[in-house]
Amino acid sequence: MDLVCPAGTPAALRAAVEAGADAVYCGFRDETNARNFPGLNFSRDELRQAVPFAHRSGVKVLLAINTFPRAGDSGPWMRAVDDAAALGVDAVILADLGLLAYAAKKHPTLRLHLSVQAGAANTEAIAFYVEAFAVKRVVLPRVLSVPEIARMTSAAPCETEVFVFGGLCVMEEGRCSLSSYASGKSPNMDGVCSPASHVSYLEDDGTLVSRLGDFTINRVPAGQSVGYPTLCKGRFKTRFGTGHIFEDPVSLDARPLLPALLDAGVKALKIEGRQRGRAYVGAVVQAFRQTLDALARGEPEPSNTLGGLTEGQSATCGGYLKTWR
Repeated sequence: MDLVCPAGTPAALRAAVEAGADAVYCGFRDETNARNFPGLNFSRDELRQAVPFAHRSGVKVLLAINTFPRAGDSGPWMRAVDDAAALGVDAVILADLGLLAYAAKKHPTLRLHLSVQAGAANTEAIAFYVEAFAVKRVVLPRVLSVPEIARMTSAAPCETEVFVFGGLCVMEEGRCSLSSYASGKSPNMDGVCSPASHVSYLEDDGTLVSRLGDFTINRVPAGQSVGYPTLCKGRFKTRFGTGHIFEDPVSLDARPLLPALLDAGVKALKIEGRQRGRAYVGAVVQAFRQTLDALARGEPEPSNTLGGLTEGQSATCGGYLKTWR
């Protein structure tokens, strides 16, 4: 299985390549990608240098153009596709139907991957994307169980890719607008969920309070670990009590499921984290490289821990084991 690794900056890309990535994925420094945070992503010149650097190590470069063009203003997204083709990336990761149509017609030799943002959660949807746009790989939503992934992969007319580590989005992939109500920024069009400019922390009488915009997301005793304030992982008061109703502030870590994903026929494993630094990227990629190599040799999984790099120092297999409450 290919190990597809995040590269939010040129430094992170180098770290991923040196740690054993089979492919890296990155985005342009604008709203065409879903990690549009200040200080992240690539200029055209930076990507022009990064592609041959990765290729010299046998590593592929995938470019995420995975947000949705604004009504009447698709120019930036089309230019991103054109520039990606000109710069020699190995594939573009797209979600929007119109953009897929544009890429397939304008650049017929450019390899197309379907973003998780498209939410293709059944074989009929995958078959449509393959037939209409010649998509070569589909990134599956993180709400499927391993048996569901196996059934879809066996019937899918293209490769499948799944997330195995990092942030866990629990809403329907590509269609969540929760943070828009708190920040005014759309994850689907502005490329930013819970923007850092709207995040704040304060102490209130011995309690650490995390906020997104004008909304309190969590309150914990001072000194206790607290996750990044996103609405879906906030604490809510309900008639059942107060707690994390949608999902706990934890990270996905599917390493225990790698043998099952291999048996399911999955082609690629994706690590989330383009907003993370090069030290994080290097450590996580190296750990997964060691685990995959041991799996290929039929050896036990190495005892490397990533607990300190997970959100809230906790991890879950999420929907892959169907443990949703």
